[in-house]
Amino acid sequence: MLKMMRPIFTLLFFLLITACNKDDETLVALELTGAHIGDTSLDPTGITENIAIDRSISLSFSHPIKQSSIASAISLSSDQASVPFSAHLLSDNKTITITPEGTLQSSTTYLLEIGTSLTSTGGGAFMGTTFNFTTQLGTLAVTNASILESDTTTTGRIQQVPVNFQATFSFNHPINESTLPGAFDLSGPTSPALQFELSDNDQTVTVTSSSPLTYLSRYTLKISDRLQGSNGEQFTETNSEFYSAIDDTPKFPVLSEEALLTKVQEQTFRYFWDFAHPTSGLVRERNTAGNTVTIGGSGFGVMALIVGVERGFITRQEALDRWTKIVDFLAAADRFHGAWPHWMNGETGKTIPFSTKDNGGDLVETAFMVQGLLTVRAYLDSSNTAENELIDKITQLWESVEWDWYTKDGSNVLYWHWSPNYGWEQNLPIRGYIESLIVYVLAAASPTHPIAKDVYESGWARNGEIQNGSSYFQQQLPLGDEYGGPLFFAHYSFLGLDPRNLSDQYANYWEQNTAHSLINQAYCQQNPKGFIGYSDEVWGLTASDNPNGYSAHSPTNDLGVITPTAALSSFPYTPDASMDALQFFYYKLGDKLWGEHGFYDAFNITENWYADSYLAIDQGPIILMIENHRTGLLWEVFMKDQEVQSGLDRLGFSY
Repeated sequence: MLKMMRPIFTLLFFLLITACNKDDETLVALELTGAHIGDTSLDPTGITENIAIDRSISLSFSHPIKQSSIASAISLSSDQASVPFSAHLLSDNKTITITPEGTLQSSTTYLLEIGTSLTSTGGGAFMGTTFNFTTQLGTLAVTNASILESDTTTTGRIQQVPVNFQATFSFNHPINESTLPGAFDLSGPTSPALQFELSDNDQTVTVTSSSPLTYLSRYTLKISDRLQGSNGEQFTETNSEFYSAIDDTPKFPVLSEEALLTKVQEQTFRYFWDFAHPTSGLVRERNTAGNTVTIGGSGFGVMALIVGVERGFITRQEALDRWTKIVDFLAAADRFHGAWPHWMNGETGKTIPFSTKDNGGDLVETAFMVQGLLTVRAYLDSSNTAENELIDKITQLWESVEWDWYTKDGSNVLYWHWSPNYGWEQNLPIRGYIESLIVYVLAAASPTHPIAKDVYESGWARNGEIQNGSSYFQQQLPLGDEYGGPLFFAHYSFLGLDPRNLSDQYANYWEQNTAHSLINQAYCQQNPKGFIGYSDEVWGLTASDNPNGYSAHSPTNDLGVITPTAALSSFPYTPDASMDALQFFYYKLGDKLWGEHGFYDAFNITENWYADSYLAIDQGPIILMIENHRTGLLWEVFMKDQEVQSGLDRLGFSY
């Protein structure tokens, strides 16, 4: 019997021991092993200072916490009110994270209480504790900013800001309203007073100008460190730059498209008529050039006189007198194996060096002059005695240009410069694809000093390396470098040389020039560098003045400078896009761009810079290419020349 009872006693003893062990665990007190806010440990015996306002509170315990005991056991308050928060147990159930709703107030003392109702999952009680801590002074920061109706470029420049300025700024803390007037400053061409309106519990401020801004101007809105939060939070000074919107009001009476084209031609023509040098009749390099006249620009100028006659700006006799003065002067002026220098003195005909070693013949500038003179020769009436005499004088000048000599001892390329002092030291072969196709056409056309086709093939065309064939903005570019280069490449050689049906083994030149122009416009419309003002209407990158001097602007050398001649001289290739540009330049920017001799040379809205200069080589193509767009006049006259046709035939062109 006793043997049978022994297993039962053993089982009862085991159960009793197990129950006692469980009661012992329940009796173990719940202890706090750590309290932190961010990386800072809270001190239960004093006040912990400089606590970050945006960190969670972490409480660690010795045993797993009973979830249901948390809400009634823990509270967070300041001297102002209790602070709502959310509490979560981590995966080990021994750590509670307390996250206040929003951020704590800066420069405020808080009380964190953990009551005795907090228990472990095993029923162990917590003895209770409190922590006191103060928050940092804190920083005031902008969390969101917007300017009414503005937009931004690809590089974040703010533009098109209405002149009735209104901006909204949201902050991470309420604003001390008394600090607003001294903290905000708007400066530019004008510095209007600002008005303020607080909202969103004083965390959002709307800023408006008391008077309109100046149109199309650069402004800076400064928020200084005078701005403070309602609890003394400090703000770090910031500056925002933006550009006000353009005034869409037409600056001049609106004309028909044809009347506007005539006005542009007539007023631009004045540069070549009124501003020509009184002694030589040649045109000054620029409006501030004094006695310095330009050979290439004057070549454009003699062609512009044809337009002047046909448009009724001057009489045929006035043009004849001017041409005669120019031709007689050129015959007596410095020449170097028949080539004129880039610049010369309009009073004496003596060379003015373009650079130290460029003090002799310039074959490219000479070609631009000869293109003009041959166009005049073809325009003149040989049955008229005076005009026939001028034809003979032009022929003498034409036939005395030693094109073949400029191959530098018979090499298969033409050279740009020769100096009586430095010889060929400039060492610049004329290779394509640039603005100088006309040089090779005229050199091949010369009845006295022609070049062979091999010079064109290996020199200019580089045995086919002139070709491109890539597409840019869905436009295939037959010739040249990436994006086509500055847009004057499509103009200077084609003032007389008609590209409409012009082809050789390398390209169709109408397709080349049209693609080049469309690529230039598309690049400006895309505006990858985020310059102010660029659009499908404001486009045109080519060589011109800029705020720092002069540069050959292009998509690969984009300095934010738009040059009116680029879009306007492309009228034959891009008539709609060029008309859009013309109307924008004249009606919307005319108060800044339009002057006595037509459009000023260039502008850069980003830098708030507008040229006051005129350059002959930029003004001439505007007149001539607009005329070619309207009537084809210069193309038809120049292409009548039998010697020009012979030169094209020699080089294998179809036209």
